[in-house]
Amino acid sequence: MSGTVLFDAPGPRAKRLYAAVGVASVLILLLALWFVIDKLNEKGQLTAAKWEPFLTGEIWTEYLIPGLIGTLTAAAISVVFAMVLGILLGVGRLSTQVWIRWPSSIVVEFFRAVPVLLMMLFTYALYANYDLFPPDRLALAAVVTALTLYNGAVVAELVRSGVYSLPRGQSEAAMAIGLTTGKSMRMILLPQAITAMLPAIVGQLVVILKDTALGYIITYEELLRKAEQIGNYKSNLLPALIVVGAIFVIINYLLSLLAQRVERLMRRRGRSAGGPLTAEPLDQSAVGTTEALTMGDGPPSAN
Repeated sequence: MSGTVLFDAPGPRAKRLYAAVGVASVLILLLALWFVIDKLNEKGQLTAAKWEPFLTGEIWTEYLIPGLIGTLTAAAISVVFAMVLGILLGVGRLSTQVWIRWPSSIVVEFFRAVPVLLMMLFTYALYANYDLFPPDRLALAAVVTALTLYNGAVVAELVRSGVYSLPRGQSEAAMAIGLTTGKSMRMILLPQAITAMLPAIVGQLVVILKDTALGYIITYEELLRKAEQIGNYKSNLLPALIVVGAIFVIINYLLSLLAQRVERLMRRRGRSAGGPLTAEPLDQSAVGTTEALTMGDGPPSAN
């Protein structure tokens, strides 16, 4: 057999059934799409007047571009902070010291369980009550804090799983040459773990970018908030949401392509690093010397 068969190949009757189910699914999707378009047309949401504002520079310069900048700013800051926090917590969970490992584990499990929106609302109220940030930066600080705490916990788990995925001989070899546990983690294990989990980290960027839209609840000026402002200004909320949704899809698609490219580069590097080594040709005199020593003839004479 050319490969391993995990299930029986479908017969003629099963193939006809699969084809019928596929055709029925496509027809249902087309019917649902037609129903949505028809209802939008009845409400006048597909008229040219609803979409014309997006062809003007005012909507883009005053609303969409500032909203996009706000979204990317919150996402970029959160990514940096989440990476730093995630690496610290991940290394803490791998520590041999109980007083480091247990608090790190509790923090990771707690912030993985708490919803991001709840953390945004809590930090927003906390910062507002104690005047920790200027009013114009209050919403941004709450969004960044919530995204950092949640995604930092996720990155910590990625770090831990990345280290556990390495061969056990890595740490044993480090201990054999006299490295301490901390130096082994910092110099050998952690760089390899970060390299292995890099595609997953890049994929996490998509989650962070989408979650910035939750800042709408605390009045952060991001794309979703700008879509609402456009809808109130031009009375075209639904088209505004569609345009903003398309922007999110494009950005997330580009990030997904980046993740796939990083994964391909890592796989190519892994194959090149793990490929067979090219041995240099042996010196024939050295071969003869080795054979003589093996036969017990002693070292060659100086002559």
